[in-house]
Amino acid sequence: MVAGTCYEYGLASGELDETQPLKPVTRYGEAKVRLLDRLSELRESIPFELAWPRLFYLYGAGQSPNSLYSQLQAAMARSDDYFDMSGGEQIRDYLPVREAARLLVDVAIRAGDIGAVNICSGKPIRLMDQVSRWIAETDSSIRMNLGHFPYPEFEPMAFWGSRRKLDKALGGS
Repeated sequence: MVAGTCYEYGLASGELDETQPLKPVTRYGEAKVRLLDRLSELRESIPFELAWPRLFYLYGAGQSPNSLYSQLQAAMARSDDYFDMSGGEQIRDYLPVREAARLLVDVAIRAGDIGAVNICSGKPIRLMDQVSRWIAETDSSIRMNLGHFPYPEFEPMAFWGSRRKLDKALGGS
């Protein structure tokens, strides 16, 4: 089992499933696709089962301090009045890291030779709505400063994962 990334899909928009062509635009996404390609080639001479769970946007304790969630948590801990962010109209797929960990264990134990599979919520949500949820969960009075940062060029405005393959493999869990 090797963790992949939603960045393998590149600038594809909308709901993404595992049959989507991979056209990464970041070095990280490119490196993941190259590794998947090499493992696929290796399977031709050495048979082995492969699970390639593609992680979407995870959040929770222990994240990089550069992640959106960690930056928001830090701003709230400092009692900042505002949280600087983009316009917030991007549509993403967020999943708590504890749920992702549970799904990864389930894939490792139950899914066998599944190949690429999305690890995601399957529920598109606007970035500003997700940040609002996180703020509401902590009863913080911080306000979003929308439009402070430009939208990233390496991400499409709207993409989220399909859970059809994952749910089928895990019996609808």
